[in-house]
Amino acid sequence: MSTTTLSYRLSTDVLDAHPGYCRGVVVVQGADNHRDAPALAALLREAEAQLREAVRGNVAEHARIAAWREAYRRFGAKPSEHRASIEAMARRVLKPDALPSINPLVDIGNIVSLRHLLPAGVHPLGAGEHALALRRAQAGDGFAPPDGGPVETPSEGEIVFADGARVLTRRWTWRQAASTQTLPETGRVFFNIDGLPPTPRDDVLAAMDAVQALVREHTGGEVVAAQLLSAAQPAMELRFG
Repeated sequence: MSTTTLSYRLSTDVLDAHPGYCRGVVVVQGADNHRDAPALAALLREAEAQLREAVRGNVAEHARIAAWREAYRRFGAKPSEHRASIEAMARRVLKPDALPSINPLVDIGNIVSLRHLLPAGVHPLGAGEHALALRRAQAGDGFAPPDGGPVETPSEGEIVFADGARVLTRRWTWRQAASTQTLPETGRVFFNIDGLPPTPRDDVLAAMDAVQALVREHTGGEVVAAQLLSAAQPAMELRFG
C-alpha cells in the first residue's frame, strides 16, 4: 500500500476569532465503500427522525445552528446565502425530504451529522504528502467548484479548508470542491467533525466515536487516527500506509 503523509493544523487566527472551537479528525484506510449497506439507509432514516424531533420552530434560531450563522457573519459571509453544511442539511430534512443513500462512507458522515447536529464531512485521502489547514484564504488559493465551473478565488478573510493552495472547502463547511467526492472505489478518507460553542467538547468526541464504530461495522475500515484539534492542540502529524 502506498504511503500517505499528513500534516494538519488549525490556524491561530481562526482559533483566536472563535474561542472554544474544535475539530475532530478521524482518518480511515482499507474501507470497503462498494458494500451494499441497507442498515446504514435505515440509520439515516432514524437520524432524520431524530433531527425533526430536536429542531422545532425556526431552524436559524436553534443554538447549534445560530452559532454557525454568527461565525459566518464574522468573516463576512451572509448566512442566508452561504449556509453551514449542518444548516443546509437540517433545512432539507425538515422540508421534509429524505437524504439519498450514496455510499457507506458518505452515509456515515450524514448519519453522524444529523444525530449530533454538527457539520461532519468526509474527504478522500490519496497517497503522497498533504498539508491540510483550516485557515484564512490567502493569495494563490484556488477552488474548483463541484459543478465543474471555472476555478474560484476565495474572498480575503474567508475561512477555508485547504491542502496547500488547493481549497477543499469554501466558507468553513459550506461547499466542498469537485475533487473531494468520496466514490465507491474510495477506501482511504478522513472525516472532519466541527464543534462551535455552545456544543460541548464531549459531543464532538461522541460524534468521533460514532464515526469510528460505524466505519468498522459497515465498511471494515481501519481507523488509523482519531484526534480532537483545538487551541490546546491545534496540529497533528501522521504517516501511514
